[in-house]
Amino acid sequence: MATPLTDQEKRKQISIRGIVGVENVAELKQGFNRHLHFTLVKDRNVATPRDYYFALAHTVRDHLVGRWIRTQQFYYEADPKRVYYLSLEFYMGRALQNTMINLGLQNASGVGYGGSGRDGRRSCFLDSMATLGLAAYGYGIRYEYGIFNQKIKDGWQFEEADDWLRYGNPWEKARPEFMLPVHFYGRVEEEDGKEPKWVNTQVVLAMPYDTPIPGYMNNTVNTMRLWSARAPNDFNLRDFNVGDYIQAVLDRNLAENISRVLYPNDNFFEGKELRLKQEYFVVAATLQDVIRRFKTSKKNCSGPLSFDSFPDKVAIQLNDTHPAMAIPELMRIFVDIEKLDWDTAWNITKQTFAYTNHTVLPEALERWPVELMERLLPRHLQIIYRINQIHLDHIASLFPDDMDRIRRMSLIEEEGGKRVNMAHLCIVGSHKVNGVAEIHSDIIKRDVFRDFSELEPEKFQNKTNGITPRRWLLLCNPGLADLIAEAIGEDYVKDLNHLQKLNDLVDYDTFIRDVAKVKQDNKLKFAQYLEKVYNVDINPASMFDVHVKRIHEYKRQLLNCLHVITMYNPEFSASLLQSSAAPGYHMAKMIIKLITSVADVVNNDPVIGRKLKVIYLENYRVSLAEKVIPATDLSEQISTAGTEASGTGNMKFMLNGALTIGTMDGANVEMAEEAGEENLFIFGMRVEDVAEMDKEGYDALQYYESLPELKQAVDQIKSGYFSPKQPEMFSDIINMLFHHDRFKVFADYESYVKCQERVSALYKDQREWTRVVIKNIAASGKFSSDRSIKEYATEIWGVEPTDLKIPPPSEPREALEETARTLRKN
Repeated sequence: MATPLTDQEKRKQISIRGIVGVENVAELKQGFNRHLHFTLVKDRNVATPRDYYFALAHTVRDHLVGRWIRTQQFYYEADPKRVYYLSLEFYMGRALQNTMINLGLQNASGVGYGGSGRDGRRSCFLDSMATLGLAAYGYGIRYEYGIFNQKIKDGWQFEEADDWLRYGNPWEKARPEFMLPVHFYGRVEEEDGKEPKWVNTQVVLAMPYDTPIPGYMNNTVNTMRLWSARAPNDFNLRDFNVGDYIQAVLDRNLAENISRVLYPNDNFFEGKELRLKQEYFVVAATLQDVIRRFKTSKKNCSGPLSFDSFPDKVAIQLNDTHPAMAIPELMRIFVDIEKLDWDTAWNITKQTFAYTNHTVLPEALERWPVELMERLLPRHLQIIYRINQIHLDHIASLFPDDMDRIRRMSLIEEEGGKRVNMAHLCIVGSHKVNGVAEIHSDIIKRDVFRDFSELEPEKFQNKTNGITPRRWLLLCNPGLADLIAEAIGEDYVKDLNHLQKLNDLVDYDTFIRDVAKVKQDNKLKFAQYLEKVYNVDINPASMFDVHVKRIHEYKRQLLNCLHVITMYNPEFSASLLQSSAAPGYHMAKMIIKLITSVADVVNNDPVIGRKLKVIYLENYRVSLAEKVIPATDLSEQISTAGTEASGTGNMKFMLNGALTIGTMDGANVEMAEEAGEENLFIFGMRVEDVAEMDKEGYDALQYYESLPELKQAVDQIKSGYFSPKQPEMFSDIINMLFHHDRFKVFADYESYVKCQERVSALYKDQREWTRVVIKNIAASGKFSSDRSIKEYATEIWGVEPTDLKIPPPSEPREALEETARTLRKN
């Protein structure tokens, strides 16, 4: 039975945010003053807060550099299997505090500064890879502009450029010495008896920028390498001879546009040429880098080169279909450049790649027009055709009379113009395929990729997503992190399953009061932030009901909005909605306008406005999430069952002491299994109910006519109650809800409203509410990204996490070599 630690035991504990001695503080101050003076060329009379941030960031980076170099030396000596995680998006959030926590420097400075980004999932994985001692690298694009900054004006979304590199990035290091060529366009020359040649291409250079990724308290510092597009110096300079030098220089922008801006992930695929260029750019540069590192490994430098060992030394994880062109690109390198025979090359390629699927929505799956690929990457299209032919010949040999199956499993779709199905390419070219929650993995095996799963059932796995407790508890919620450490010790930081010990404290009145106080303090801080930044006054004693999601119909912000309208009577709550719409997504922008219009009416009501607040917070990002999540009482996870792959926001809220109202969708299912369904507010249709309704047909009008509260809310929207100057403003939303709603908002409305009544009833009993909160925190151990990465490592990549400590920079090189020898023996 766990009991809270005594004061004496607390003093023996290492502080959860690291012990920083007097020497470290003095060293940090000295480094800070040095960088302020010599790096930024400022003194304290003229320095700005940003200058102070950069000075501290450079000082902290100094503590990383020795470990960073040491880690790479260690990997060279030990020559472990390396893991390469390919993603077109890495949202890193605030690097300074996260780095200081992982280095044990947090107590030396209480400074915290904002960052940018919207989803930390990929950065969570990199954090866990370093913490688990994996030789891992993240690869992506160094976008000059982020997705966009969202501004709300008169209730409408407007987009502004996110010039996140305007003031530089103190964490990155440019590596021009590793700049690599990437080819586009051109044509394929074919001669009898010879391999085809890709000629007359246009070349763009890929410049790498490296960012250190420190593990938690283990001296490991891995690398995230992001590529930036550069035009070669001879780019169209022949035009100089005809006096058009200026235009030639201006044309360089066409090449460099590749890394200019991040495309928004709006779950709707658009076949833009620039996007395909980005996807190929990152994999072409990355694979050259991977093969360079393989060739220069200690073993290959000292003996004959053989690619037979490539899958034993290289694991490449394709994060969604965006890096799918890596499969034909690696085949092109092996066959055209390294001169391997096709069968050998294909066997190595399949053993190297694994693919993570992130969506079941058909409109989100990438399908590139053959015509576009033929023009942009002609050799790769040839390789894809050959892969497809061999694949279909195999299918035909197994199912000779099943032409429909052959059509369904082809990499090339014929209907509505020829297109390359990138998900099919990933499945055929990988040795493992995984979903990101148990229910999602079941759906892709049973429905989306059923034919492939029946053919190779052993290929398909589940790897439920996770989050790093270092960022999503220690950094964003230090009060709760310290309280937990005082109660059960600090081992939970590296093994979140230790949180189960909190179950023993669920009836301790002192602990219950302490947990409630931490939550109330976080709410008060967030309320003060809202008043300062958004000029919004909310009562910290009210329930903070938060819906944080990208705006999309399947995430059903409309269901929440209808409930708010229904609640338009005395209640004591604050409903916070945060998200952004992709710039071209009309319905999403209309939903934002509806939410803000409802908020205007509710908040300005002289009676209701003091008891119910609806707040839409613009420009949601990681640094804002770090403020919102610790302050949340109720987390809205209300997507239609079977549409959300997993979600990670649900996990962050759970870990930080919010209760969940949600459907049995994504990771909600496993959260209910871990905490007990009675400790979540579950409502609505299950996956099988949705499937049955799809068969029978969904009749929105039936629900509208049979539910008076729903009818009233819809009629208010339809009549212009929330848009009196333009009564038909929301006609597109009304039309969608009645005639084109694939996500069945009305069908779950009654269940949702009744579930919200259960929420209100429990919230009135604060002691019982907090007991349930503690049970949820205790049950969140499964949702650590450390657990996720351990599963990827052992079950997909074929590597084992290690607790071996890389010697710090102060230790002699012999210690590094000895550690490497130990790893090789093991």
